[in-house]
Amino acid sequence: MYRHLTAGVDGSPESLAAAAWAADEAVLRRLSLHLVHAEVWPPIGRETGPPQRAGDFEQQRRWSEEMLGEAAEALRERHPGLTVHVRTVAARPPAALAIEAGEAELLAIGSRGPGRIAGFFLESVGLAAVACAERPVVLVRAARPPAGTPPRNRTSRYRDVVVGVDLDRASETLLGFAFDVAARRDCTLRVVHSWPLSPALDTDPSRDADGRLVAAEVEHALAGLLEPWRQQFPTLDVVGQALVGPPGEQLAHCAADADLLVVGRRVRGSLLPDALVGTRIGAVTRAVIHHSPAPVAVVAHA
Repeated sequence: MYRHLTAGVDGSPESLAAAAWAADEAVLRRLSLHLVHAEVWPPIGRETGPPQRAGDFEQQRRWSEEMLGEAAEALRERHPGLTVHVRTVAARPPAALAIEAGEAELLAIGSRGPGRIAGFFLESVGLAAVACAERPVVLVRAARPPAGTPPRNRTSRYRDVVVGVDLDRASETLLGFAFDVAARRDCTLRVVHSWPLSPALDTDPSRDADGRLVAAEVEHALAGLLEPWRQQFPTLDVVGQALVGPPGEQLAHCAADADLLVVGRRVRGSLLPDALVGTRIGAVTRAVIHHSPAPVAVVAHA
């Protein structure tokens, strides 16, 4: 039984947004929050923080302590009843965060799309942590566009939770996490399955090359998958969506008016070299990490 959530913090706006998200989640789950800073010297890819002069390790340590203390105090003021612990570990961020994730209910870290060098570094740390962690990892961007639509479930102050599923290999772990998160928020859960267009399709994208009603079949299979979950969560508003198009693109689009997008990462039998991190994550999950405007929860499953 896990008793806390963890957020990786490095002083960047993205990591502070992740800490804020984790604090909100910790309150919902009635758990404590651990803020962890992985300290390396010299600092790599950081746009803010201590001066980067060789040998000035003590100055970096003081900066780390002050940064963590300020972040923790801000979260305690926002959530007076929340217990927040801070800790600095001497390790490279991906390895440190993967270890921390193994001891927590979930791990939240900042995420920034590819572009500038610092952004690429931050994204690389996030991808490496996701590829190694066996517990759910939530990636949070600093900037969140304003809500385009109000929550579908008017009894909840939260917008939708969206989860992407593969009907051929549906994961109980993935769906269990998504249903639990939505139930805690009392918000609508949208369960999405998308399949790419085939070059052989005719002008009607709902039909395959043989003229079968693909969309109808997918909707029927999706309804069958969700029926036992609806019985388990009878008060939860659950919507199944069958969409045509690249899954990563469709899920990112669905996340535009959502509070959280949940996707899976299949755990493979053997570890792959660091150069193949993207293979360990999967193409769809990697795409939504890069393009989703909402926080992305990546759930490892068999």
